[in-house]
Amino acid sequence: MTGKSGKLVYEGERVAVPADEAFRAVEAVLARAGCLDETARIVADHLVDSGLSGVESHGVMRCLQYADQFRSGYMVPAASPIYDTDPVPIVDGRGGIGIPAMRLAAQEAVATARRTGVAAVAIRNVGHTGRLGAYAERIAGQGCLSIIIGGGGRENWRQVAPYGGRKALLPTNPYCIGMPGGLQGPVVLDFATAMIAGGWIYAARNAGARLPEGVLIDPDGMPSTDPEDYFRGGAILPAGGPKGYAMAVLAELIGEAMLGPATTEMNWLMVVLDTTRYRSASAIQDVAEEILAELRDCPPAPGFDRVQVPGERESDARRRARAEGLMLPAPTWRQILDAADG
Repeated sequence: MTGKSGKLVYEGERVAVPADEAFRAVEAVLARAGCLDETARIVADHLVDSGLSGVESHGVMRCLQYADQFRSGYMVPAASPIYDTDPVPIVDGRGGIGIPAMRLAAQEAVATARRTGVAAVAIRNVGHTGRLGAYAERIAGQGCLSIIIGGGGRENWRQVAPYGGRKALLPTNPYCIGMPGGLQGPVVLDFATAMIAGGWIYAARNAGARLPEGVLIDPDGMPSTDPEDYFRGGAILPAGGPKGYAMAVLAELIGEAMLGPATTEMNWLMVVLDTTRYRSASAIQDVAEEILAELRDCPPAPGFDRVQVPGERESDARRRARAEGLMLPAPTWRQILDAADG
C-alpha cells in the first residue's frame, strides 16, 4: 500500500540495521561478485547513504541487483573509470558500475569550475549510477551549482510511455539540480521524468507493496497499482503528463544524439558552476536562508504537517536513521546476508 505522500508502505516485518553493519554486508556482497576493493567500498558507502537518506529504491537492496549484473556480464566488476579531456572532458566508465564514474566526474568538474567558473563533463559507458542527489550534495558542499541529466538509454530501458501512448518507449530520464542553500544545507532536486523512478517498482515488488495510483498502466493501457503489471509489459506514466514527457525527449536527445548510444544504461551530462563567481558564499547563504525560511514558515495545507524544501526530506531522514538504524524489510536483509556469506 502507499501513504499520503505516495511513498511505499511495507506492512511486513522490518529490522533495524546499524549503518556500519549494512556497509560491511553490502561491501561483502559486491566483493564476492568480483568488484575491486575500492569499487566495493565506494558503492557500499553510496548505497548505505541512500538508505540513510530515506531513498529505499536506491539503497542497500540494490547490491543484490548489482551483484547479479556483475555475474551476468551486464557490468564489468573490475572496471575503473578514466577521465580524459581530449578533445572534451569525458569520464569513461569502461562498462563498470556508474557510481565511481559519477564521483570522479563530480570531483573533476568542481576542480575545473573552481579554476574557470564553469565545467561540463560527459559520463559514458557506465552501469547504474545510484542516487543522483548524492553527487549534487557533494558538489553543493563545495560551493557549486550542478545540473545532471541522463539520457540515451531507450534501447536498453524502455520503461515509460510517451504522453498519450500506452507502450513503454523511454527510460525514466533523471534530472538533478543542486546548489548551496541556507543553514540546513544544500537544496537538491533529484527526480525522474516519469511518475516514479524504476527502482520504486523493484522496491514495491520486493516488499510486497502496491504502487501509488496514477503512476503505472498495464499492458492494455489501463491504470494499475500492481508492480507485476510493469513486468508483464506495462509502462510507467510520464511525470506531469506532457511536461515530464518533453523533458524526457530532451534528455534522450542530449544522451544519445549528442553523446552517442549508451552501451549499458544511460549517458550523462554534468554541468557545474562556481556560485561564488556571482556573489560571495556568505551572501548566497544569507539570501537562501531568507527564502527558505519564508517557505518553511508557510502554514501547512490540510493533510500536511509542515512545508519542506527540496532536499530537506533526505536530510531529516539521515538524522533519524543515524540514531535508529536502517529500517529494512526483513526478507531483503536476509537476502543480503545470505549473499554476503556466499
